Amino acid sequence: MEFIKGNLKKILFQGDNGYLVGLFKIKEADNENLDLINQTITFTGYFHEFNDMDTYILYGKFVFHPKYGEQFQTENYERCNKEDKESIIEFLTSGLFKGIGEKKAKKIVDVLGNDTLKIILENPDNLLLVPTITKKQIDMLHNTLLEYESSYQIILYLTELGFSTKESMMIYNKYKSKTMDIITNNLYQLVYDVQDLTFKKVDMIFLKKENNLTDSRRIEAVIIYVMNEMCNIWGHTYLLIEDIYINSIKVLTTRIEKEEFINHLNNLILSSKVIKEEEKYYLFEMYDAEDYITNRIKYLVNKADIKYKKLDEKIFAIENSNNIKYNDEQLDAIKSSISKHFLVITGGPGTGKTTIIKTIVDLYQEINKLSYSGLKEEISLLAPTGRASKRMSESTSIQASTIHRFLKWNKENNKFAVNEYNKSDTKLVIIDEASMVDVNLFFSLLKGIKKDARIILVGDYFQLPSVGPGQVLKDIIESDVVPVVKLNYLYRQKEGSNIINLAYDINNGNINEEMFESKNDLDFSDIDSSLVLDKIKQICVHHKKNSYKDFQVLVPMYKTVNGIDNLNKSIQEIFNPKSHKKNEYVLGDVIYREGDKILQLTNMPDENIFNGDIGIINCIDKKEIVIDFDGNLVRFTPSNFNKFKHGYAISIHKSQGSEFKNVVIPVVNGYGKMLYRKLYYTAVTRAKKKLYIVGELNALKKASLNNNSDIRRTTIKARLMSKLAKEE
Repeated sequence: MEFIKGNLKKILFQGDNGYLVGLFKIKEADNENLDLINQTITFTGYFHEFNDMDTYILYGKFVFHPKYGEQFQTENYERCNKEDKESIIEFLTSGLFKGIGEKKAKKIVDVLGNDTLKIILENPDNLLLVPTITKKQIDMLHNTLLEYESSYQIILYLTELGFSTKESMMIYNKYKSKTMDIITNNLYQLVYDVQDLTFKKVDMIFLKKENNLTDSRRIEAVIIYVMNEMCNIWGHTYLLIEDIYINSIKVLTTRIEKEEFINHLNNLILSSKVIKEEEKYYLFEMYDAEDYITNRIKYLVNKADIKYKKLDEKIFAIENSNNIKYNDEQLDAIKSSISKHFLVITGGPGTGKTTIIKTIVDLYQEINKLSYSGLKEEISLLAPTGRASKRMSESTSIQASTIHRFLKWNKENNKFAVNEYNKSDTKLVIIDEASMVDVNLFFSLLKGIKKDARIILVGDYFQLPSVGPGQVLKDIIESDVVPVVKLNYLYRQKEGSNIINLAYDINNGNINEEMFESKNDLDFSDIDSSLVLDKIKQICVHHKKNSYKDFQVLVPMYKTVNGIDNLNKSIQEIFNPKSHKKNEYVLGDVIYREGDKILQLTNMPDENIFNGDIGIINCIDKKEIVIDFDGNLVRFTPSNFNKFKHGYAISIHKSQGSEFKNVVIPVVNGYGKMLYRKLYYTAVTRAKKKLYIVGELNALKKASLNNNSDIRRTTIKARLMSKLAKEE
């Protein structure tokens, strides 16, 4: 790790969480940076009480930022003691000590000397030796200096425990003067209170500090951690005691009796961190979210329908204008969307969901006599992913957005600026791809819109459920007490789409092999798993001239010879082979090359790119990779190269919310537990024009019959049935 010593010259940016970007003048440096002495450089990092009066040593490394050039990235720092009278006088007159001017500061230093600050901290009565100083000034000097020094020492202590400077800042900013009490009494409180501080990090520091595997504080923290992990991995919103117990023992790495475990679980119930309802155990946040969601739906469902005159005439006019004829199901959906306060529109691929969303928008504008700008103020078109929101925008000609962007998500603190204290004024919210919306996100959305705002959920609940906990759309539909319009008429089936037929066959668990004989829009290669890779490469060669957007390989898992990682390496050599004209960047065993297809893995709202977006590498130099996302050029540096992967082959989960003209799906028995109905139904429905399935027919049949992976423990369905039944 490199170091530089010097002084702050100017702060260029300061975040609420202690993050700074500034200018730093170097007085000393390690051997690698001796040429920088007396130069001013840009630095970044997390700091507490960083000022231009003190001298600091910064530890870190020089990095290259695509916008700001070379800068020093600080990992840790230390403040140097003031060693001369001039610097002490400058410090005392900095404004930190109210009422102390230069004249008074000189008198103090003349009397107390180079150890002035140390002497004041040890015994403030020594200041009585200074002429004309008052008791009020003595108390102020001592208390201010004590607070200043204490906060720095706390940060220092936290870093010595093993927390990073950033983590130490987060902890101190949360607790301030109470920090040491919290650290001493219950280190695990940090997991509950401090955003982004993981249980594993705190547990590691606790065990190093206390070395007690069965400390009651640790056991209760483990229970909360395990419940969080199980909900996020399995998608449950509540858990059973046996599962919590078994998995807690694994994390504790020591055995405790079940009776003792139950006592600790009861303590968490008494403190409302865990809610018990019958034999169901919820984290408070999960219970609160499901309860809030069902109460809001109940409120909206019970509101009287809105009546409009001449509705049929207006719909007929839209039909004529768009040269379209709606079927009875679509008419029901359109009319209900205008009259109901809460509605679900569901249907499989090819049933016209996109057409209906556009009509709802047009009809709402016509009925309410709104200008284009007025329409945008009253209607919010939302989707869980960036690609799905783009498709909404294209089909409706109204700007749509992701739910996170609508709620103004702050990635620094993982909070939404649009919330229960700052609600949106929107009057109608339409959410497409609603099957992807988890309990927590829907809860946040409901808190961010006004109580009377109307809501329309549009989606196919036979697709994969949300990545996060819950199955909101499925539970609402299956409750059978909420207005739902089901679209069954298949427009694309009428057009002879074998892709759609196969999707419905998979969903029904009964595949008709005759459809594979047509070779029109569906091509099935029933071959041994050892031949799958070569067959996919042949298909890629056939499509080599197509745009990277039009061709996509969808795979259930990353590992094995037919997994995403291996397929990406092979497909890259077909679509974008090595060339002396193209720069490369080697990251482990992965080679990124100019022209490569790339999949974005995380949300980066500041750059207007989101998880699941697909781009192409525009250029590479030694310190950055520039990726083109539909004309949006985004620069990545080595510190965030983990935010993307090759996108020639991507996971089926990542493809949800997207459509591609040509899709290749491998299916082999080696995929094991990843052979299940919803996964392959979702994969098949991503294809619009041509679908290739490569692999073992019996594996595809196995997947279509396997509905076991869909089971999630949730209670929105039961709560809706209970709450709305009471109104009848």
